[in-house]
Amino acid sequence: MQFFTSALALVALLSPVIAAPVLEERAATTCGSNSYTAAQVNSASQKAYSYYQAGTDADDYPHTYNNYEGFSFPVSGPYLEFPILKSGVYTGGSPGADRVIITTSGKQAGAITHTGASGNNFVGCSGTS
Repeated sequence: MQFFTSALALVALLSPVIAAPVLEERAATTCGSNSYTAAQVNSASQKAYSYYQAGTDADDYPHTYNNYEGFSFPVSGPYLEFPILKSGVYTGGSPGADRVIITTSGKQAGAITHTGASGNNFVGCSGTS
C-alpha cells in the first residue's frame, strides 16, 4: 500500500509537467549582430506558445505572422511571431528587431529580424531562408 500511495503522489506531482506544452527544440541563431543560444530561442518560443494557449499576450505578442516575405519554414502555419531578446524573455515594452516564429500547434518554424530589411519587412536569421 505504501508503494501504491507513493506512486500515486509521484504521478500527481508530475502531472503538471507532463501537461505542459513541449516544443521541438531548435538550434541557436544569429539575427544581424545578435547571437542567440538554443536555450534563448526555446525560451522565447515556449513563452509565445504559453501566451497563445492561455489566450493572453504581452503588448500584442504573440500575433499572427503572415509570411509576406515567403520564407521556407520547415513546418506549415498558421504562424505566430514573438520577440526574442538578448536578456530575459519578452513580457512587454519595446520588442526590438528580432523574432521567433512558431505555429499555432506549437512547432518552431524559425527566426527573423527587421535588421537589414527595408521598411517593416523581415529577413531570415541564420537557419531561416
